[in-house]
Amino acid sequence: MSDMQYFKRYRMELPLDTLPPAVLPDGYVWCEWNESLLERHALTKFRSFRDEMDAEVFSCLGEYYGCLRLMNEIAQQEAFLAPATWLLTWLPKNGLPQDCGTIQGMAVTQQLGSIQNIGVVAEHRGLGLGRALILKSLEGFQLARLKRVVLEVTANNRAAVDLYRSLGFRVMRTMYRVAPVEPSAF
Repeated sequence: MSDMQYFKRYRMELPLDTLPPAVLPDGYVWCEWNESLLERHALTKFRSFRDEMDAEVFSCLGEYYGCLRLMNEIAQQEAFLAPATWLLTWLPKNGLPQDCGTIQGMAVTQQLGSIQNIGVVAEHRGLGLGRALILKSLEGFQLARLKRVVLEVTANNRAAVDLYRSLGFRVMRTMYRVAPVEPSAF
């Protein structure tokens, strides 16, 4: 039998006012949503989350097929918002392109959008890609004429919380998510 662990999470919100443009470093390109990219989004999501805290909170993020199932569920929903969903690809000068970031958006109501997932593969962190992904997604929410965007984040993920705050997101609610913890083998 597994024990239960509680994870503190924040629901953060941002009004969609004036936003700076999404800028990528040299060598990175945007891939707009296309259903044929679903598996690439899922693999990028898996590579972004597999060794992170959120893979404990959401067990599906710790395995590729869980990410693929989740990505398919998101893309099939009526509220799925393609203009707020992006894949980020790195084009090295000598080598094959590598997908390294993903974000998905939903139109929850006529006024409210929701960022479902944002992930940047570990080797590409610290370059401003997370900020760029969020800004690009927010542009998509604005195109859909939404007024506000929400997201949820695990409170212990300080880098993500700090990034969201730097973009103007504010904590609107604190929640606790229960996740099973496997007992040790000893």
